Amino acid sequence: MEHPAMRTDNAPVIVAARRTAITSSGRGFAQHTVDALAAPLLGSIAAELAAAGRPVDEVILGNCLGPGGNVARVAGLRAGLDESVPAVTVDRQCGSGLEAVLQAGTLLRSGAAELVIAGGAESASTAPWRFWPPQGDAQPERYTRAPFAPIGWPDPEMGPAADAVAARFGISRQRQDEWAARSHDLASATRERGGFDAEIVAVDGVTRDDRPRRDLDRGRLARFGAAFSAGGTVTAGNSCGISDGAAALAVTTEAVRAELGLPGLRIVAASTAGSDPALPGIGAVAAVRKLLARTGVATSELDAVEITEAFAAQLLAVSDELGLDEERISAGGGAIALGHPWGASGAVLVVRLAARMLAGGDRRYGLAACSIGGGQGIAMLVERAA
Repeated sequence: MEHPAMRTDNAPVIVAARRTAITSSGRGFAQHTVDALAAPLLGSIAAELAAAGRPVDEVILGNCLGPGGNVARVAGLRAGLDESVPAVTVDRQCGSGLEAVLQAGTLLRSGAAELVIAGGAESASTAPWRFWPPQGDAQPERYTRAPFAPIGWPDPEMGPAADAVAARFGISRQRQDEWAARSHDLASATRERGGFDAEIVAVDGVTRDDRPRRDLDRGRLARFGAAFSAGGTVTAGNSCGISDGAAALAVTTEAVRAELGLPGLRIVAASTAGSDPALPGIGAVAAVRKLLARTGVATSELDAVEITEAFAAQLLAVSDELGLDEERISAGGGAIALGHPWGASGAVLVVRLAARMLAGGDRRYGLAACSIGGGQGIAMLVERAA
C-alpha cells in the first residue's frame, strides 16, 4: 500500500543519519556542552551534502536540559555552517529528537526548504543547575525538572511511573530483566562486530558507546533491588542510564534524493498524541495507533521497530498493547544498554532504523516511537526509498 505522500516530489526523505557515541554522564563527554556534541555531526553531514552541491536550508535540534537560548543555532555556527543558515531548538522532552525530524518533514512537504538537518543533543554532564526564586527570606530551591503537568494533576517521576506501568499492565520482574539482558547482549554484539561504526562521528576521539555490558546477564540482573518504589519491579538494571550524546539526520525531498542518486528512508507520516500523565510510559501507544490508522499499515508489516527503552517495563507494555513482534524491536540493543540522552534519543532511534533498513534485505517499513513525560507520545513511519 502506498501513502499519498510517498510519491510526490517534495516527500521528505532521510539521506544521511549519524550520531555520536553515547556515554554515561560524567564520563566520556563529561566536559562537552550540548553544542559541542552536536556541532561535529552538523559539520559532517553538511560537508557531505555540500560536496553534492546542496546547501543546508535549516537546522532543527531537540534538547531538554541545555542552557536555554537556542543551542541549535550555537551548534550550527560552531560547526562552520554559514551564518545565513537559520536554526531552532525544540523541546518535547524525550521525544524532542524525533519531533525535530517530524518538523523537518513538515517544512519539506510545504515547500519551505529542500534540505534540513534535524536531530537532537543532550549533555546531562553539563546541564545547568536550576533554582526556583526565593520567597521572602527563604533560600532558592533547586529542582531537577520543570513540571510536566499542572498542580492537581498526576506528575510522577519517571521511575515510580515505570513501576506503575509494570503493575497496571502486568509486566513481571522476570520479563523486565530478560529484556534488559537482551538489550545488553544485542548492543554488545553489535558494537563488537563494528555494527555501530558507520553511524558514529568521532567527537574529540570518542567513538565507542561505553554502557553495553556482556556480563549483565539475567542472573546478575536478578540481584538488583527495587530502585524507585517499595516492592517495585523496576531496578537500575532494567532501566536506562543517564547519558550524553547527539544524533542528526539530513532530510531532503524525494526529487533531490533521486537527483543525487542516494538511498534513503522516506518519511511516510508522523503522529503525536496525548495520554494519561500518571502513566507516561505508554504514551507511544496512542501515537502509533493514530499513525497506523492514518496510513493503513498494519503492525505485521513493520520490518524494523525502534522504541525508546527508558525502562523495560514501559517498552514491554507498549509492545504488548500494540501487538508488536518483539524480535523486530531494537535489534541492535536499545537505551537500556546504550543510554538515554533525552533530547537526542528520538533521533537516535531513526539513526538506528536507517542502519538496519538500508543494510540490505527486503525491509520496507520501519517505525520509531517515544513515550514522553507528562503523558504524550510521538511516532514516525518510514519506508525504504531505494
